[in-house]
Amino acid sequence: MTTTANILIVDDDSRGRETLEALLTGLGHNLHFSDSGFAALKQASVLPPDLILLDVNMPGIDGFEVCRRLRADPILTDVPVVMTTALDDKASRIEGIEAGADDFITKPIDRLEIRARVNTIIRLNRYRKLMKQQADLLQAHRELQEAYEATLKGWVYGLDLRDCETADHSRRVTLLTVELARLMGMPETELINVRRSALLHDIGKIAVPDHILHKPGPLTEAEWVIMRKHPQTAHDMLAPIEYLRSALDIPFCHHERWDGTGYPRRLKGEQIPLVARIFAVIDVFDALSSDRPYRKAWPHEKIIEYMREQSGKHFDPKAVELFLQMMAGESQPSTTQA
Repeated sequence: MTTTANILIVDDDSRGRETLEALLTGLGHNLHFSDSGFAALKQASVLPPDLILLDVNMPGIDGFEVCRRLRADPILTDVPVVMTTALDDKASRIEGIEAGADDFITKPIDRLEIRARVNTIIRLNRYRKLMKQQADLLQAHRELQEAYEATLKGWVYGLDLRDCETADHSRRVTLLTVELARLMGMPETELINVRRSALLHDIGKIAVPDHILHKPGPLTEAEWVIMRKHPQTAHDMLAPIEYLRSALDIPFCHHERWDGTGYPRRLKGEQIPLVARIFAVIDVFDALSSDRPYRKAWPHEKIIEYMREQSGKHFDPKAVELFLQMMAGESQPSTTQA
């Protein structure tokens, strides 16, 4: 089925316009007419047309000049132009090509030829426009994704500034979480949500008061009650945001434990989302590897011993095993920036 198009027929000779009208009637296109180059440029700017059938020999400005002006107009530059001419010499065709014409039809015009060429050019032009629209949509999507990512990084940076003891912690654990998720067989298409989820793991701490968040020593039980609310805060904060709903697992579940003694929902074993189980291993490893106001970083050997001891208690045993292999160099983590 042919798509209806606006065709502008430009010819100073009424007989030429009438001939093309007769030849093209029945194709289902909207036919428009101009009797001079100046009138054609004005009418084209109003339509704009999907195709221009342009006579070469016209008073005032000829078809070559009209074509050059069309190509110089940012709105009309891509409109297909087919020149209709009684001239059949090589020099005229070269001049037309240099002016920007897409095709030539020599008079007298054959009915089957003009109809076939018109439909083909319109179809190709529609396809070109569709491809451009798709490219524009893809570019807009990329720009939107970049804006989303910048927003996420801004949130995380603000939290890191507030929670000084974990500065750069978010970037480190995100890198390792994405790599371990890949090694555990998660498809590449899911890793963007793994990355976002890891970056936002502690976003719920935005609601934790400073005197608790910055306390240099152990928290009281009452303070722990408040601290343990941060996964639920993260859920309540992120769930209404559609593009982050697939990134909720780590912020909401990274304090769950394999043996069911974690929080906020006391999930157990494989009830805990895989990505949260992966992250829990890396989060604890990074925390124990870093100095905190209330303790020094643990020696590497002590951390490894603790991770093995907590396998099957705090941690998913498979995640611990593969993580330790990765850190021992059997599987090398990527250095790609988070």
